[in-house]
Amino acid sequence: MLLDLKIALASLSAHKLRAVLAMLGVFLGALSFNGVQHVSEAMYKNAEAEAEKLGPNLFAAMAGQVRFSKGGGSARFSGFVRNFTVPDAEALAGGVPGVLGFAPYYYGTNPIRFGSVTVTTQFMGTWPAYVDIRSFHPEFGRFIRQQDVDDKEKVLVLGRKIAERLFGRPEAAVGQEVYIFRSRFVVVGVMEAKGRDLTGADQDEQTFMPLSTYLRRAANQTFISGVYLRLAEGADLDQVRAAASDILRLRHHLDGKKDDFSLLTAADSMQLRREALDLVQTLGAITSTISFAVGGMGILSIMVLMVQARRMEIGIRRAVGGSRRDIVRQFLLEAGLMAGAGGALGALVSVGLVQLVCALAGFPYVFEPVLTLGTLAGSVLLGLAAGSYPARQAARIEILEVLSS
Repeated sequence: MLLDLKIALASLSAHKLRAVLAMLGVFLGALSFNGVQHVSEAMYKNAEAEAEKLGPNLFAAMAGQVRFSKGGGSARFSGFVRNFTVPDAEALAGGVPGVLGFAPYYYGTNPIRFGSVTVTTQFMGTWPAYVDIRSFHPEFGRFIRQQDVDDKEKVLVLGRKIAERLFGRPEAAVGQEVYIFRSRFVVVGVMEAKGRDLTGADQDEQTFMPLSTYLRRAANQTFISGVYLRLAEGADLDQVRAAASDILRLRHHLDGKKDDFSLLTAADSMQLRREALDLVQTLGAITSTISFAVGGMGILSIMVLMVQARRMEIGIRRAVGGSRRDIVRQFLLEAGLMAGAGGALGALVSVGLVQLVCALAGFPYVFEPVLTLGTLAGSVLLGLAAGSYPARQAARIEILEVLSS
């Protein structure tokens, strides 16, 4: 076996260009397969982390129809209605099984000004329970209190990015006065950095105020955007969804009509995200298969050329005692070495590329040793399969035929 290995390495060294060309297809196949699968796994992990940002066991009822993009990364609102109210939210909290807490909210966009600096913020009028339901807490100062809601106080809690844009340092925002809705509000807190959630909303760009303040003092309206419900661990989502639907349809008098609301969980968006990622993985596997097939054909053609070019070498080895089995083993070893080297290099490069992609995209880095070893093993098996025909052809070469030519 050691002799076969030496002969194989010597042969590949003598035909470097052919060996490199044979390895190229396998290299690209291993690179694309290992890279795409690892990036997809990183995206899965990132999607799971984003789901946690929505809050533990979150269930949301929203006015109008909400449709997520295929990738699950953003939400589109259509058919917004003005009949979703705080009493609706209270009815859901009291009638849906397993509700531990709830926070109605109104969501919109408005400029906010401090001195000569004006930025656009996504404001959220809500209740104090929001921080626990969404698992989102202030880093500096405090959040909205029940007294603020009862007294309709003009207080604000800023998202981290909004605070940085207005004041430079987030901690400097607390106690300052800003203008929103042409009214003066006092900043009482700055939220922790949170990033985007699965709906596509950047939670660091949001500004929070008491819901009553917005409804009565800013807009003089009664309708809201929806309500967030925190469910007990293990709550039956089908029962929750059915109960919420029955309650809202009854309160909105929708007998025989389409829903004018949407009921969502993190699992809904996660499912769309997973479908998109499954498609990415499938396309990656198809591309990798094509690359591997090209690599296998490359090894096959190069090995056939090598057999023809080394007929004298094969004849001499047979003449000095080498068996047909030795010839087959030698050529299979050469094919396996080429494919293994291409696969190993492709897997190694893909690991570096995955690290780069994860760093640039902000995904958690994922490394699956089993997947990488499987890619390497598949590359070697491909090489052995592609080299089997040339190996048999080499073993059939007759000694006298070669020596007499």
